Amino acid sequence: MKKALCVLLFVLIGYMSNLSAQKLDLKQTTIDYGTIAQHVDGVRYFKFTNTGDKPLIISHAQQSCGCTVPSYPKHPIQPGEEASIQVKYATNRIGKFNKYVTLTTNDKEQATQRLTIKGEVLAEVEAAPKREATFLSK
Repeated sequence: MKKALCVLLFVLIGYMSNLSAQKLDLKQTTIDYGTIAQHVDGVRYFKFTNTGDKPLIISHAQQSCGCTVPSYPKHPIQPGEEASIQVKYATNRIGKFNKYVTLTTNDKEQATQRLTIKGEVLAEVEAAPKREATFLSK
């Protein structure tokens, strides 16, 4: 009986220790730029909150290519604190895009999170040169 109580106590302590943790709660995991013009501002923000009761640490943000540059808080995000991850896409590239940023955190439930940006960059329309009217004489 005493051994069973000790085992139950250890299980209960282990369960309760998992209740207190850090939790990255993203407002969204995908940002759709839609159709945008070439060379416009490519910066977007993924907002999140630490909904746990311990500090949340983002240790790394890995982009899928060099055209996407993430920036994230380097300090611990305290419980209840809101913050954001900035992602900048190089809008000088024409065409459709679907890129990823993978976050590595100390969130015990989900240590990695994948953020997606997508959209299409259209080329700048160049003004057509004016043509002079040509008249044929007879």
